[in-house]
Amino acid sequence: MNIWITILLLVVSNVFMTFAWYGHVKLQQMNVITSNTPLYIVILISWGIALLEYCCQVPANRMGYLGNGGHFSLMQLKVMQEAITLVVFTLFTVVFFKGETLQWNHFAAFVCLILAVYFVFMK
Repeated sequence: MNIWITILLLVVSNVFMTFAWYGHVKLQQMNVITSNTPLYIVILISWGIALLEYCCQVPANRMGYLGNGGHFSLMQLKVMQEAITLVVFTLFTVVFFKGETLQWNHFAAFVCLILAVYFVFMK
């Protein structure tokens, strides 16, 4: 069960991370914030969202790590998190930024990341 809780927390943390890093771009497109909004305000909003990311990321790594009774090495946690990040970011981009398109090289990169996850879990 800890395996799935760890993975779920990594997914949720990456959703928050993606919104913290790129959500302000969409908010600007929607005229919720403008190009005149001071950068420190945008940074504070992003930090607030990133706090929620850390509230999921830290427990995921803590409970998922072998040294704490979890099932994953640090390398496995990191590579898994990177693969999850790419999937979440891709969905975010396709859903919220209609002008962005996926191209063959993006899929090639996805295959490489999937292979990275495979190789990091090899015994």
